[in-house]
Amino acid sequence: MALASILLAGALVLGNQPVHAAGPDDLFLSARAAYNARNLNALTTASQSLHAQHYVLAPYTDYWRLLLDLNQASSQSVQNFLEQYKDAPFADRLRGEWLKVLAKRQDWDAFFEEYPKFQREDAAVSCYAADGGIQQGLESAVKDGKALWMTGSELPANCGAVFDRLQKGGVLREEDIWARTRLLLQGSKITVAKTVLQRLPDIDKNNLKLLDRVYQNPQQVLEKRQISFKSRLGRELNLYALERLSRSQPALALDLWEKLHGNFDVADRDYFWGRFALHAARKHDPAALTYFQRAGSIVLDKDQQEWKARAAMRAGDWKALQAAIAAMPEPQQEEQVWQYWKARAFKEQKQIVAANLILVKLAKENTYYGLLAEEEMGDALGATPDPYKASADEVRAVLDQAGVQRALALRRLEMRWESREEWRFASRDFDDKQLIAAAEVAFREGWYDIAISTADRTKLLHDFALRYPTPYRDLMQGYAADNALDEAWVYGLIRQESRFVSWAKSVVGASGLMQVMPETAKWIAKRMGMGDYKPAMINQLDTNLKFGTHYLRYTMDKMDQQPLMATAAYNAGPGRPKRWASDKPLEGAVYAETIPFSETRDYVKKVLGNSVYYSQQLGTKPQTLKQRLGTVPGIGEPVNPEQD
Repeated sequence: MALASILLAGALVLGNQPVHAAGPDDLFLSARAAYNARNLNALTTASQSLHAQHYVLAPYTDYWRLLLDLNQASSQSVQNFLEQYKDAPFADRLRGEWLKVLAKRQDWDAFFEEYPKFQREDAAVSCYAADGGIQQGLESAVKDGKALWMTGSELPANCGAVFDRLQKGGVLREEDIWARTRLLLQGSKITVAKTVLQRLPDIDKNNLKLLDRVYQNPQQVLEKRQISFKSRLGRELNLYALERLSRSQPALALDLWEKLHGNFDVADRDYFWGRFALHAARKHDPAALTYFQRAGSIVLDKDQQEWKARAAMRAGDWKALQAAIAAMPEPQQEEQVWQYWKARAFKEQKQIVAANLILVKLAKENTYYGLLAEEEMGDALGATPDPYKASADEVRAVLDQAGVQRALALRRLEMRWESREEWRFASRDFDDKQLIAAAEVAFREGWYDIAISTADRTKLLHDFALRYPTPYRDLMQGYAADNALDEAWVYGLIRQESRFVSWAKSVVGASGLMQVMPETAKWIAKRMGMGDYKPAMINQLDTNLKFGTHYLRYTMDKMDQQPLMATAAYNAGPGRPKRWASDKPLEGAVYAETIPFSETRDYVKKVLGNSVYYSQQLGTKPQTLKQRLGTVPGIGEPVNPEQD
């Protein structure tokens, strides 16, 4: 039965109403189901009805219809669509799919006419562009293709064609194959590494199975000399085994290296030391800087550069920190993190003028490092500037925009990814006043995460009440007080965990505002004597806040009343933060910067930075960021619970 007939029958059953009485939202969802089922006829029928009703999301049905018929579409029909919907985010998505169709047709003239307009990141399209460019004799395409090759990630299947051309032309050499293999092995991309290695001449595919052996038991491979060093493949596999062992058993790796290093040339030895130094720095080995020195003249990658700087920071070697930052590529040096620590290195070496030149500029940023920079100059954070409040006319002007209307409609239908994409696209060119008005619209809709991210984008005018909102405070105050927790800290943590999305669920299963793990929730329920606890209860707002604040209190007690370490424990588990301490007291900012897990490192900085701003919003006891970070006691030292 045709979709329109089904809807009509349903409408008659509901009371002999016209088809439209079923509601345009329901019809739109039926259209989406037709698209997913690749039912073009049903989709077309629904599309026509939605357009007749001037339904705000009707353009999506045109997008879906064209996608289903794209392989047979004419250039003119696609161009008409792209022009008609140039202010919708799906236009560029369709442009990307159209570029793939043109590439498959080998219609390079049309491809390169459209390609400069494509704004999205799409490796498949980039590979088509490089392949087509090489066929057209463009020198830049060769460079682009080579850049695509040098990645530690898996690439779409169509990228193989451009690499075939590069290899046939002598541009992609054996050394490039080994270089990418190393990148892939660093990320444990074993399957992709095997595919890449098959590009080597005279490679014995049976030997590629040795990669699995190394991955599964590097210690056995090395101790029993299971892989010969005579071939390049054998040496690379042994290097990979040594690196894998360096991650988990560095002392054993060093012992085996002393026995095996004679089998490698100078370049391979330098490579080993560079990788070993990286893992040593992540483990806070005091000798990490020495290991980096043994890496010789190899070019360190971004991770190695950063961990060399962190090793110097951890050792209190400000001169080495300054040198490590100076060795970074210019764009990396300009990141706020390294601007701040460069200034600190200058200041610790009594180069006050050079330090302040950086700090003055950085202190203007409303970020973690902006707060630290302001405090470093002796200025505790004062009152935030007077907020800019959007007028009713400004809010109405935002609401009148088609993209905003589509975003809100998509959110209502729980099409979450599409709604965010519409919002991002609609607000991409907003000025500060428009951004604040848009954030106000989102806040009134209870779309707190979008309100925050939109308000965060302003440059000169700000509304910190929208950047740091305090929903659910009637519940929050009670649970924070029950657990003797700083309310600003709890809010700072929730802002980072879920941005107040009550249904949020992480990839590992954590749920709700405070992102409580299922097993943790069971443990908390038992600890609190809740015999009637059911897993679904963790998604309830009241239960989630009750459990989350209880667990935060638990981490605070486990971490000897250290908010910094308790924050890290909430994210990474209570067993790790004390292991990240030093044998002597460590400045909290240094501890935070040298947390081995990038997720936790970013997390604690944002939570504690948020807490400073929330303290101002809530009017609670003011504390500087440095006071919140405190000083982490040395391992085995007594802790002063009153310490700031």
